[in-house]
Amino acid sequence: MHLVSFRCLVFHCFYLFTFNSFFLSLLFRATPATYGSSQARGQIRAALTAIKRHVELKMDQALLLIHNELPGTNLTVYWSSERCYQCLLQVLVNVSWGGKPGKPSTAAVAVSTQHGSILQLNDTAQEKEVCRLEYKFGEFGNYSLFVKHTHDGVSEIACDLVVNKKPVDSNLRKYMLLPNVSPAAGPSLSPTPALRARLCLLCRIALILMVFVNYGGGKYWYFKHASWNGLTVADLVFPWFVFIMGTSIFLSVTSILQRGCSKFRLLGKIVWRSFLLICIGIVIVNPNYCLGPLSWEKARIPGVLQRLGVTYFVVTVLELLFAKPVPESCASERSCFSLLDVTSSWPQWLFVLVLEGVWLALTFFLPVPGCPTGYLGPGGIGDLGKYPNCTGGAAGYIDRLLLGDDHLYQHPSPAVLYHTKVAYDPEGILGTINSILMAYLGVQAGKILLYYKDRTKGILIRFAVWGCFLGLISVALTKASENEGFIPVNKNLWSTSYVTTLSSSAFLILLVLYPIVDVKGLWTGTPFFYPGMNSILVYVGHEVFANYFPFQWRLGDSQSHREHLVQNIVATALWVLIAYVLYKKNVFWKI
Repeated sequence: MHLVSFRCLVFHCFYLFTFNSFFLSLLFRATPATYGSSQARGQIRAALTAIKRHVELKMDQALLLIHNELPGTNLTVYWSSERCYQCLLQVLVNVSWGGKPGKPSTAAVAVSTQHGSILQLNDTAQEKEVCRLEYKFGEFGNYSLFVKHTHDGVSEIACDLVVNKKPVDSNLRKYMLLPNVSPAAGPSLSPTPALRARLCLLCRIALILMVFVNYGGGKYWYFKHASWNGLTVADLVFPWFVFIMGTSIFLSVTSILQRGCSKFRLLGKIVWRSFLLICIGIVIVNPNYCLGPLSWEKARIPGVLQRLGVTYFVVTVLELLFAKPVPESCASERSCFSLLDVTSSWPQWLFVLVLEGVWLALTFFLPVPGCPTGYLGPGGIGDLGKYPNCTGGAAGYIDRLLLGDDHLYQHPSPAVLYHTKVAYDPEGILGTINSILMAYLGVQAGKILLYYKDRTKGILIRFAVWGCFLGLISVALTKASENEGFIPVNKNLWSTSYVTTLSSSAFLILLVLYPIVDVKGLWTGTPFFYPGMNSILVYVGHEVFANYFPFQWRLGDSQSHREHLVQNIVATALWVLIAYVLYKKNVFWKI
């Protein structure tokens, strides 16, 4: 979910430097045969100290020195990330011949440490590959790559990678996202609201995780959205939120109708709430503010709250139109293992499946100018650079055609790794269809809870069956791979496999949480409970005040994962504290 509002994403790039000054000549007074001597090591250390004054490494970068010891040969070094699927290799640096025997030339570059790197060295004149290697560099490490002829003969070339300075260990192994806040006494709830409040625990966990991720997640790559196919932690929270929103929709609509509220009056509330969500998303929580004062010419129209507003409207109206009384209890053990929760909703499921058919038809059969029909790739340098302006295929084309480039998200996640040039919105029009499917799978979870509320075993069996069923669909669609399937798991597209995968995980999480929270009462949901009681306020507030103290402050070392992690945990914990205080004072902001 792209929620990095009010902060323009800085593209991940490589800083290229070539050195011909005196300090580098010190480095090469030692021949390869004397690399281990104390004098040579001292020269290398002195040279590296001088280099650091010219190359300032940033977070998730390492220093790589490339030494060309091939007489009369100029080298071109190409780079790609192992996470960049079928990408064109990008020129990293050119390393010319030093011109004198025993005086090799060198170049220094900053390379990414987030994922493994693919390096290919070519003879510039002959455009012939000299060597190729894959390596995972460590953050702030210092490496040398020596390109030279082997001792056995001049025809064979060796590329030896040497670690000059070990990297720092910045991996996040143990962390605690939130403080341990003791549960507080609250107002008593009736059985149905109590069930809804406990069930929404997954939604509240997703909300707090969303705040932490949006604040940066310590700048770790796995707390950022996947560049294209695949999943990271950041890709989990939004669909889980949509799933539980669907569950809450069914429980709320059922409860309100049982209290005697007319459908027409309820429809008015649904329209008003959807309208408010869309307006808040466009006017208040708009990431295009980072381009300057917002104007209608540059306002982003799609967005997270807009997606929630449309999804909420469609799913709630669908349930309202076909609402049926919920059976009080199972008449027998046999009826508890029936398909009543599914068969009673056949009109809704028919509508949702027709919508999914529309998504499949548009995605795979809509002609897109300049792009292959059914294209699901990132464009840019992906797919060997064949389709640079085809980001998202039909999904991107529909958004650009109907909304215009200026009204879409300007910094999509594939721009960093795949160097895409066109605007693309992960919360676009076509993906909204699959968010409706996600929400209705959440509705199905709610129906299981109410239709079989007296049969814990029946509920758990259905959660398990749905989880496994959707998981098998995901395996079939993806061929159990990240990039090779028919429909890869992709958050930017909100692909069908993305929905089935995350819905499967949601059902399985409910399978674990339901007996712990609802049946046994072993956990009240603290501290996630409090932000969930003011979810709109927490979401909007954390976006609006993201750049204000005490949610953000000047760091002593802006390139330190640890300092960013502390800042992001403190900011997230502050919103938990704010929600706790508001809860104690019975202050709730609802729309």
